[in-house]
Amino acid sequence: MRTNKLLVAVVAAMISVSSYGQTVDEIVDKHVAALGGIDKINGVKTLVIDRSLAVSGMEIPSKTLLVVGKSVRSESTVMGNSMIQVLDGKTGWMIRPTMMGGTGEAEDMPADVLKQTEGQLDPFGGLVNYKEKGNTVELVGTEKVDKKDAFHLKVTSKDGQVTDQWVDAQTYLISKMKVDMGGQQGEISMSDYKDVDGVKFPNTMDISSPQGVITFVTSKIVVNGTIDDTIFKKPAKK
Repeated sequence: MRTNKLLVAVVAAMISVSSYGQTVDEIVDKHVAALGGIDKINGVKTLVIDRSLAVSGMEIPSKTLLVVGKSVRSESTVMGNSMIQVLDGKTGWMIRPTMMGGTGEAEDMPADVLKQTEGQLDPFGGLVNYKEKGNTVELVGTEKVDKKDAFHLKVTSKDGQVTDQWVDAQTYLISKMKVDMGGQQGEISMSDYKDVDGVKFPNTMDISSPQGVITFVTSKIVVNGTIDDTIFKKPAKK
């Protein structure tokens, strides 16, 4: 009986070592496959995402309209006031209500906010097509995320920005990321992945920063719907 138990333990250990002794490209390939495959991912040209934000006891509706790699517009309504952030190519603008220190009119987006917003143009992150994007990926090791094994990957973009990402060792979907948020370290936890037109998206994202935690819950995603380019143009002052 002891021999059988020892044999089971050895086999289990060998399977564990085998599953984690993978190269970066093997992990990335399985991650891409888990999302839906490269053809499906490359076929996503536009996204319209409806979410709600939970912050300080308030539920705030939010809509993001994205032309992949080109333009993104995020809108939210806070106590009846609209807040808008837009990136069109390399140009960004925003509208902040007076209750949030703004003027209620379109203003140029600050450089640090512009830099953060650029990441939204790529909805599948730095791992997908990472070589074509000029990114480098390093396997730091295997760690626990919410008591589950995950591969810790360090992704460095071609312009030197570093993002730590954890890929679940069973699902090969990203469970956690650490990113720079305006000079401060922030953490994004992703869960409840759901399939939309053959591609998986996280339906829940918890964003933690020194200012607190914001939870995004997705209610609807439309893939490759029609988006009018004029919504990205900065309105003239009244």
